Amino acid sequence: MASLEEVNEKWSGLGYYSRGRRLYEGAQKVVRDLGGRMPRTAEDLQKQLPGVGRYTAGAVASISYGQAKGVVDGNVIRVLCRLRRIGADFTSPAVTDALWNLANNLVDRDRPGDFNQAMMELGATVCTPKKALCGECPLQSLCRAYRKVEQDSSSLLSKTVKRRSKTQDVSISDIEECAAAASCPLCLQSGDHWDCSLGVTNYPRKSAKKPSREEQTVTCVWERFGEQGDPEYLLVQRPQKGLLAGMWEFPSVLLEKATTAGEREEILCGRLREVTGSNISVIKDLQLVGEVIHIFSHINQTYLVYYLQSRSIKMKEEEESLRWVTRRQFMESAVSTAMKKILRLCEARGLVSAGAEPPRKRKKDISDVQPPAGRVRADSKQRSIQSFFKVAVKESA
Repeated sequence: MASLEEVNEKWSGLGYYSRGRRLYEGAQKVVRDLGGRMPRTAEDLQKQLPGVGRYTAGAVASISYGQAKGVVDGNVIRVLCRLRRIGADFTSPAVTDALWNLANNLVDRDRPGDFNQAMMELGATVCTPKKALCGECPLQSLCRAYRKVEQDSSSLLSKTVKRRSKTQDVSISDIEECAAAASCPLCLQSGDHWDCSLGVTNYPRKSAKKPSREEQTVTCVWERFGEQGDPEYLLVQRPQKGLLAGMWEFPSVLLEKATTAGEREEILCGRLREVTGSNISVIKDLQLVGEVIHIFSHINQTYLVYYLQSRSIKMKEEEESLRWVTRRQFMESAVSTAMKKILRLCEARGLVSAGAEPPRKRKKDISDVQPPAGRVRADSKQRSIQSFFKVAVKESA
């Protein structure tokens, strides 16, 4: 089995590094405790595998094992909120539970994996966040948000309401037609603003996003010449918990308060002394390179980058959390995108020698995975997403 270090190396540059670690931990659990056999139901997947939540469990169980379980991701949330005109904040517990109930009730019992993938694809390509393609949507006739837009643009509102299909009224009840709309946890509240210009994109609704946290980190690209005369860079491994857990980085310190240039350099030198175990004084040799801004999902991180070069330095005994690497080794290591940006900044300023990066693998061309035009795989029985909903309507009538 691959080590966590190898997983982190392969995951480098993809972001959300905790997912790679959880994938590794889940694989360990399957091999070590489950005899190499994956759990076959959403309930067991979520219960037995670390890091597997409701969405992952439902997706794996429905797509891989045919269990009739719905999935709710950002795309499905958008489709369901518009389909049923759910106007409350979709992040609230009441709406979250309602969306999962809807997904589980609507999923096709015969082809749950196909249905779930179709729902996600519908949200990603047609029922999009800002410019929904309602004219191309196979669920237009069932969509309550679209009907609301039609009513707003028509002076014959009462006639439009009367023309509603009896079948649709039974199978897809309008959330906002409930008698207790004022207190309903799913309805658009009276104080919420309805923007006619937005149309169906009034849904879904969510609370205002919390501003990202602003942080500053001082970091040092320390270069030396190795035994073969090649430049090498000092990397330190991050703690095994927290942001970028287990990843490698240039020696860095998170600044907890505003500092002067002199204070930052003293803090950085303290960190360099800590990792090398040497009582070095290198403040006069530090060169300020510039800033690198990197956006994490919840943090706006500004790296204040310094450069230091030394031909030789007495280091403390070799530690697993400390290593010198060549540029090629650096690019192949488990380093974050932010660290690669920092090295490129130093290269752009002519402080370190730029080198060629390993070639990226060519993405598969669509022709690699699709049959030629005019040919359909023998086992293909493609159904439209609307046909799934027609079956669901018939069953619930």
